[in-house]
Amino acid sequence: MVTFSMKLTGILTDQSALLALKNHVIHDPQNVLTTNWTVSIPVCNWFGVSCGSKHQRVTALDLTGLGLVGTLPPHLGNLSFLSLLYLTNNGFHGGLPVQLSNLQRLKYLSFGNNSLSGEIPSWLGSLTELRSLFLYQNNFNSSIPLSLGYLPKLEILSLYENRISGSLPSSIFNISSLQAIDLGSNMLSGSIPSVSRDLLSLYFINFTFNFLNGDIPKYMFDRLLNLKELHVEDNLLSDRIPASLFKCSELQILFLTNNQLEGGIPIEIGNLSMLQIFAIGYNHFEGEILKEVGNLSFLKAFDCGGNNFTGTIPYQIGNLKSLRYLSLQLNNLAGPIPPQVLNISTLRSFSLAVNRLSGHLPSNMGLWLPNLEKAYLGLNQLLGPIPISISNASKLTHLDMSSNYFSGFVPDTLGDLRNLETLNLAANSLASSNLNFLSSLTNCKGLEMLSFDNNPLISGKLPSLVGNLSGSLQKFSASECSISGSIPSEIGNLSRLINIQLDDNKLTGSIPASIGGLKELQSLSLQESRLEGSIPSELCNLNMLAFLFLTSNRFSGPIPACLGNLVSLRNLFLGSNMFSSSIPATLTGLNDLLILNLSSNSLSGALPIDIGKWKVLTDMDLSNNQFTGDIPTGVADLKDLTHFSLSNNKITGSIPESLSGLLSLEFLDLSRNNLSGEIPKTLEKLSYLKYFNVSFNRLQGEIPKGGLFGNYSIESFEGNEALCGAPQLHLPSCKPVRNSKARTKLITYVTLPIASTILVVALTIVILRRRKRKGKLPTQEDFLPLETWRRVSYHELHQATDGFNQSKLLGKRPTDEMFVEEKSLKSWVKESISSPLNQIVDANLLSPTINDCSAANNCALSILKVGLECSVESPNERLDTKEILTKLKKIKVKLLIDIEPVR
Repeated sequence: MVTFSMKLTGILTDQSALLALKNHVIHDPQNVLTTNWTVSIPVCNWFGVSCGSKHQRVTALDLTGLGLVGTLPPHLGNLSFLSLLYLTNNGFHGGLPVQLSNLQRLKYLSFGNNSLSGEIPSWLGSLTELRSLFLYQNNFNSSIPLSLGYLPKLEILSLYENRISGSLPSSIFNISSLQAIDLGSNMLSGSIPSVSRDLLSLYFINFTFNFLNGDIPKYMFDRLLNLKELHVEDNLLSDRIPASLFKCSELQILFLTNNQLEGGIPIEIGNLSMLQIFAIGYNHFEGEILKEVGNLSFLKAFDCGGNNFTGTIPYQIGNLKSLRYLSLQLNNLAGPIPPQVLNISTLRSFSLAVNRLSGHLPSNMGLWLPNLEKAYLGLNQLLGPIPISISNASKLTHLDMSSNYFSGFVPDTLGDLRNLETLNLAANSLASSNLNFLSSLTNCKGLEMLSFDNNPLISGKLPSLVGNLSGSLQKFSASECSISGSIPSEIGNLSRLINIQLDDNKLTGSIPASIGGLKELQSLSLQESRLEGSIPSELCNLNMLAFLFLTSNRFSGPIPACLGNLVSLRNLFLGSNMFSSSIPATLTGLNDLLILNLSSNSLSGALPIDIGKWKVLTDMDLSNNQFTGDIPTGVADLKDLTHFSLSNNKITGSIPESLSGLLSLEFLDLSRNNLSGEIPKTLEKLSYLKYFNVSFNRLQGEIPKGGLFGNYSIESFEGNEALCGAPQLHLPSCKPVRNSKARTKLITYVTLPIASTILVVALTIVILRRRKRKGKLPTQEDFLPLETWRRVSYHELHQATDGFNQSKLLGKRPTDEMFVEEKSLKSWVKESISSPLNQIVDANLLSPTINDCSAANNCALSILKVGLECSVESPNERLDTKEILTKLKKIKVKLLIDIEPVR
């Protein structure tokens, strides 16, 4: 009775723990727990629950793959007889409750593929009976606890695809029972620790996709003689492959790709007779590919692409009768392709692209490749015809022979490759008089990509049967051929097209409206042809269009306003056509536009006032048009702009200082416009501005000297007659008066005294005219009282000077072209003062209404001399105000004496 009572109490404890788990599950998509885990059913009969026959206690809980969502309750720690806990492939989240450390009988623990988070708890090291620990594909972070290295019976440790950081604890290599360790796809760093004891049970190591660095320990593999799989790809490992690795005669899979390893392939590679996968691509290996590789008779995959291997492809690779995957791409291999390599009947995929391979392809290529699915030969120096026999490789889905020297006709038999998905024949010397091969390709119903561009000998009209090509076709590229005629409207039948490239041909006619029906089209490129007419409005229906290239054709008319509806547009190239009118206001609604090229058209009008809406624009070329008006201030909002050209337009106004805020700008061309004013000194801030051109405008003033301006040549500034700058630019040197302080001094000490002179003469004329109208002679009192001067109206003064204004005081401006180098307005007056006065002073001020012109001349001459005395360089030598007033009064008195009576 006592024993029965204890068993009953124990099973009730287990039942309570399991019901707590059920209560913590918030989503049970298959209703397993809802319908099965009830008190009316014995616990040992519940789904996923197993009990021991002796104690009738729960010993195993396996709820794998039920899609349960919830958290783990602490009550699970009461399942004291539990030896197996599998909650794999569910949606549990939160952390691991510390009460699980009570499960001292636990041998197999798996929480793989959930959403658990937090640190991997150190108390896991107290589960001394643990054989396997699966915590893979969760969100655990922090480092691997050292305590895991003290699990004496641990056989499998799987923590891959978490966010674990820190270094690899050396303690994990102290577990003699360890068979497999998988820490791939984490954020581990540091070096791989050395192995201090024999681990003869360890057959699997995966450290893939981490940040491990340094060399692989030299003697590591002396302790791992039974290793079968080593995965350390996608790290930062360096140095050579340790020689001890080649003692692992049981090794079957070796992945070292995407590291920084160097050296050559050791000759001992032949010792790995069990090797099935040998992947060392994308490192810094060099030397030749050893013929000993041909001794690895079990080899199924050989990847040494992306290195610096030289020499030829060893023909012994043809001995690998189990080889399925061969990648030798991106090396410096030369010479012909051994025929033996292309006769491996098990081969499914090979890539020899981007080398220096030469010679002809074997004429029987394809006859012995019944399983071949992918063949990549691009970017080599292969020549001769494409073997017709390649059509016998009936399983071929991808064929890339681009960028070689293949010649002859494109085989019409390519259509026999019914499974073909990708065909790339671009950049060769292939021929086809009427594009006959397209007819056979209509048999390839799964064709997704077809490219035969840059084959100038492919000529003729694009046939209407192009519309019969695969309904799966996504890319059609036939640029740089000699295709003539119009684009057939049947191209609109290819409803899955994403990319059309027909650049640089001899196409004529207009864009067929049927293209507007290609709703998935993202890129349309028809540059460098003879197409004409307007852009059809149907193109505005292509809502996914991101790239539109129509440069260098004969398109005309206005740019359709509806292009502003193409909100996905990133690149718009309409340059070198005959488009007219203005830029449609709707285009500024293209908020994601990156590149805009409208150059070399007949566009006119002002630039869009809301140009600043193109926030992410990096390149804008509006050159060679007839745009007018100022540069909009909104340009300052284009913070990502690197290339900006307004060259050869009719832009007026000044260069906005706000352009200095375009800190990414590398190219700025404002040449051949009607810009005026100065070059803003703030443009010196543009530290990336490699090209700058403001030539042939009406700019003036000093060229900035700071920033990159010291790197620009005279070509950047020529054709601006009022610019001055450094001697190396072969421009006039700048006078001190060019800066703002010097201008202030010029106005104060030169212009204003001369203006005073003119004003005195003008006032004299006014008073004399008044006296003349009254029939009286002027007296000294008419001139001396200040009130007399104040009572002179602006209208009278204006009449006296016939509208004379300050800008024409002397008929010259201080900034006129004649005033260069040392010659200034002041020096010109000083040199010319002995000349007739009407050559210096405006003739209106020496009006013949004054009876005695000689008296007026003497008066003006005297006051000009006072003006010169007021503008001497040294302030100490200038007249003070009292002296000026005294001299002017004397000049007035003398004028009264010299004047004849007014009749």
